[in-house]
Amino acid sequence: MKLATWNINSVRAREARLLAWLDRWQPDVLCLQELKVVDEAFPRRPIEERGYHCTVFGQKTYNGVAILSKSEPSEVLRGFGDGPDEVDSRLLSARIDGIHVLSAYFPNGGELGSDKWAYKLRWFEQLRAYLDRRFDPAVDEVALCGDYNVAPYPDDVSVEAFEGTVLANPEIRAALDRIRDFGLVDVVRPFFPDGGVYTWWDYRGRGFEKNHGLRIDHIDCTRPLAERVIGAFVDREERRGKGASDHVPVIVEIEERAPLP
Repeated sequence: MKLATWNINSVRAREARLLAWLDRWQPDVLCLQELKVVDEAFPRRPIEERGYHCTVFGQKTYNGVAILSKSEPSEVLRGFGDGPDEVDSRLLSARIDGIHVLSAYFPNGGELGSDKWAYKLRWFEQLRAYLDRRFDPAVDEVALCGDYNVAPYPDDVSVEAFEGTVLANPEIRAALDRIRDFGLVDVVRPFFPDGGVYTWWDYRGRGFEKNHGLRIDHIDCTRPLAERVIGAFVDREERRGKGASDHVPVIVEIEERAPLP
């Protein structure tokens, strides 16, 4: 199975690039974030014509997540489902070929000490509680995919100016560690042990040309699934050219299950 995640930063603005990418890579599952459209405006038809099911949790102007899959999804859940005040479309879950796939758009956090920063920390806590409620990490195959808005390690940060921001500081790294302590493994990092591989570059200041980036897009899996991951790739080339998202896709290859004796 080829499983991918991509913060597309407006599916409407980048529909042509998305379709071309699907044609080129043919992923079995693609998690999208930051759709910036309501469900009814999602470009289902050309995607379905390519053989994909579209599971969408959209939101006007902001946020929005989706899961595109060649196999039909089941057990679809939108949001945390733990309160009436959940207004942001940031989390979508579906079971695909036996794997619980989660497409997640973690909050950015604005500035340290702001209301948005407090919301980011609460959201991380909610996600950990959600995982605890729904899954057994020793048994369930779970893939958490998305834009985490966290650079977990110092070498996931290209320039010192990013350190100490809402994306790279000890408190938010500890918050991510608490989520991973549920029983999730970063399945991309082992293929790039020396770091220096980024998934986001600022549009401003020629960030991509200078390679001033961060690794903030991730795929984490519970151990039963992580043991079947045999490769990972960051599609840096997708950042080139006119109309690119500021993020690039991250792809992992999952080995098929061994047949029962």
